[in-house]
Formats: sequence, C-alpha cells, structure tokens
Amino acid sequence: AVTFSLSPGQAGDAPEGRKLLKKLENCGWEGAQVIMDKAYEGDETRQLVIDLNMEPVVPPRMNRISPWAYDREMYKKRNEVERLFRRLKGFRRIFSRFEKLDAVFRFFIHFALIVDKLISVNRP
Repeated sequence: AVTFSLSPGQAGDAPEGRKLLKKLENCGWEGAQVIMDKAYEGDETRQLVIDLNMEPVVPPRMNRISPWAYDREMYKKRNEVERLFRRLKGFRRIFSRFEKLDAVFRFFIHFALIVDKLISVNRP
C-alpha cells in the first residue's frame, strides 16, 4: 500500500482514487504502472495517470467504442491488491469498523499493514 484515505460510504471510487493519485504528483513515481480495475477506467482517471507520467493498466469496458491496449500480464497482478484487502478484513476491528474516530481507525489500518508486512516477510 502506497497511500490510502477514508471516505464516506456513499462516495464513488473513481473521484476518491483521483484525489489519491494527485497526492502522488512529484513523489518519484514517474514511469510506474498503475494497475486499476474497471471502476477507474473512465477517461478522466486514465488521463490523470497519463498526465502524472505513469502508465495506466486497466482493461476497457466491453461497450467502449475505441478500446485501448493494456498490459494483460501486469493486470493479472491486481489480485495481489484484492488479497491485501482480504487480509485486512481478517482484522476484526477493521472489518467491523468498531472505531468511531477516524484517527483511531487509521491507526488500526496502519497497524494491520505493518503486521501483514511482517508476516509476509516470514512466509515461505
């Protein structure tokens, strides 16, 4: 995980994702591949990634008039992100959102990410 933010439950994924991408501007991520699912395949999000000198890796929706080519092998790595979400949901405090304060909830997400990294280092 490079960064994350908390958003209201009714917030859309793409606008929140664009806010996070804008935070990566001038952070040395130029040339990186950004693997996104189809929720982020809109023109505005793809153009932002291109403007940040990164490569969008997202399949076009089936109803696109002019679909684009993308790195299919790299896109297969998106499952690593999905598996991270699954592991985070294994922490009951995160899954159930017991915490009322955003600062405390953020702490537990950071804590879970650290624990996950420490466990992954020791995995065979």
